[in-house]
Amino acid sequence: MRLGIAADHGGFELKEQMKEDLKTLGREVVDYGAHEYVPTDDFPDLVVPLAQAVAQGEVDRGIAFCGSGVGACVAVNKVPGARGALITDPYSARQGVEDDDMNIICLGGRVTCYALAWELIQIFLRASFKGSERFKRRLGKIKALER
Repeated sequence: MRLGIAADHGGFELKEQMKEDLKTLGREVVDYGAHEYVPTDDFPDLVVPLAQAVAQGEVDRGIAFCGSGVGACVAVNKVPGARGALITDPYSARQGVEDDDMNIICLGGRVTCYALAWELIQIFLRASFKGSERFKRRLGKIKALER
């Protein structure tokens, strides 16, 4: 699985930690930035290219960080084909993929501790879309909204 990862200043430290840990699992990680800590950067400039890469199939899934995770979530969902959610618990990390085909997990670098973030990311990466008829029907309605 090829992963994309991006963060603004609020999620930069957590992104850097996760990037290294994901590599130890043998994951290919594409870093969309920030590549250095810049306290005045803006999350849309960093997470939108990640969302575009996910939507275009350049990477299989994405991990987006900002301070709270909320802004990153709002931004990635403006890109048609990107389905991101702010995840704070293990159930949602799994269910978001299985039922809603979530392809981007959004996390808050200032509100999610390292251990929980690592657990949520691993659950997100292990999950797969169930693809049952009712879930496909719902995704079709979302795709219609994007048009």
